[in-house]
Amino acid sequence: MKILVLNCGSSSLKYQLINMENDEVIASGKYERIGEKESFITHKACGKKVKMEHTALDHNEAIEFTLEQFTNPEYKVIDSLKEINAVGHRIVHGGEKMKDSVVVDDSVVEEIRKCAELAPLHNIAAIMGIEAAKKSMPGVPMVCVFDTAFHQTISKDKYIYPIPYKYYEKYGIRKYGAHGTSHMYVSRRLAEIEKKDPKDLKIVTCHLGQGSSICAVDGGKSIDTSMGLTPLGGIPMVTRSGDLDPSVVTYIMKKENLTPDEMENILNKESGVMGVSGLAPDFRVIEAESYNDNERAYLAMEIFKYSIASYIAKYAVAMNGIDAIVFTGGVGENQINIRRGICEQLKFMGVNIDVEANNMRGEEKKVSKPDSKVEVWVIPTNEELMIAKETQRLVSSK
Repeated sequence: MKILVLNCGSSSLKYQLINMENDEVIASGKYERIGEKESFITHKACGKKVKMEHTALDHNEAIEFTLEQFTNPEYKVIDSLKEINAVGHRIVHGGEKMKDSVVVDDSVVEEIRKCAELAPLHNIAAIMGIEAAKKSMPGVPMVCVFDTAFHQTISKDKYIYPIPYKYYEKYGIRKYGAHGTSHMYVSRRLAEIEKKDPKDLKIVTCHLGQGSSICAVDGGKSIDTSMGLTPLGGIPMVTRSGDLDPSVVTYIMKKENLTPDEMENILNKESGVMGVSGLAPDFRVIEAESYNDNERAYLAMEIFKYSIASYIAKYAVAMNGIDAIVFTGGVGENQINIRRGICEQLKFMGVNIDVEANNMRGEEKKVSKPDSKVEVWVIPTNEELMIAKETQRLVSSK
């Protein structure tokens, strides 16, 4: 079975074509600047990587051109689009109703649309991707995999906010979480590596990247996570604030005479480690400057590491113990000193990181010492494979 995985952003399209017989990615790439004349695609297949400028004014045109590359004689991976058995779509927000991955029909698309307020850029783009895929591959079954679905196992006492209950009833205001596909993948992957039943493990998964979230996975299920109603909550990120005293928001709005949209933009795009450091929104730049007597960069990194360590400790309470901590995502997989700095703050829990083993990037590896009471792992995430497996599961069961 060959499955195409699509991840549509507001002006981008990431894709992988996966052979499910061996989990091999036979083609992948990214379409950027969709909607502009200067749009372009970077396509990888048959050991080749090509960049092509090709105007795609919408996702439909981008998907059409992308599909043509799979049969392009220069780097052909299939003879016909009929070889694609199913399409899996990454959906950021599924609200309360989408508790699991689901085969696409009109009611599913309508539910995704209803949740668009909570992820406007991502959900609307995902709908465009679904409609475009339907047009290009009529009759091919499609599945939606929701970032929020993995967190639907969180109990009500942990997802209800301490505000008037009527706002939950009227508007569905509650914790939903995000990055669920990544948290699910790495927690299951650790169980595979250790040859254990996921039900026997208490794991804290740390998805650290441009957006970051922490998740408590107890017995294979999410029981708490750091992101909230939207992907703005939780730990500070590259440009997102994370958790704040709510009065900070209203105080600044009053002082600066800001609209809700303007304040939301500040919290999402001008805050986090970038906001504190005043540097470019790149962890590598900010971390490097933190070692060069840049006080604000140092402060930003310390805030980031302390927040993550605090959440890990909190989830030790939530699960009554931790067997393992897993780092994943661009920062979690590659920033050696950030991992080390977080773990050093958890020595009181018996976390003992192996400095030599930790001195690597992007590998699947245990980086704690044998005497560490909590194992520490780095496991590169593979959300696309997780989406493909969920798609295969649902399509095969029909």
